[in-house]
Amino acid sequence: MGQKAPWKPTALVVEDDDLQREFVAVLLEESDMCVIQCESAEVALRVLDDVGASLSMLFTDVSLPGSLDGVELAYAARRQKPDMRVIVTSGFPLTRRLPEGTKFMPKPWAPLDLLREVERSRH
Repeated sequence: MGQKAPWKPTALVVEDDDLQREFVAVLLEESDMCVIQCESAEVALRVLDDVGASLSMLFTDVSLPGSLDGVELAYAARRQKPDMRVIVTSGFPLTRRLPEGTKFMPKPWAPLDLLREVERSRH
């Protein structure tokens, strides 16, 4: 009989830059998380609708293609799952208020800083 794989937390990574999105995904996978990648907030909202209950973390850039940005996505994620760890990042100063409990990480951020935030999402 095969053994059931241990449960892993799942992160949703939303970034339109392929290299940055993949870099974040690799970091999270190396810290023993499952990762779902999206390049727009609209696609991420569909993922939230489909599997939002199983997500433990959202990592999103502010600037995304489409009609929604990362700040709006952060609010939607908080409404759907208030206990989800939400991290918003940008290479530009943040000019809008984020949902309560959301972490802002200005670019460039250090990989170790992201890994520390991942650890906080597990508690």
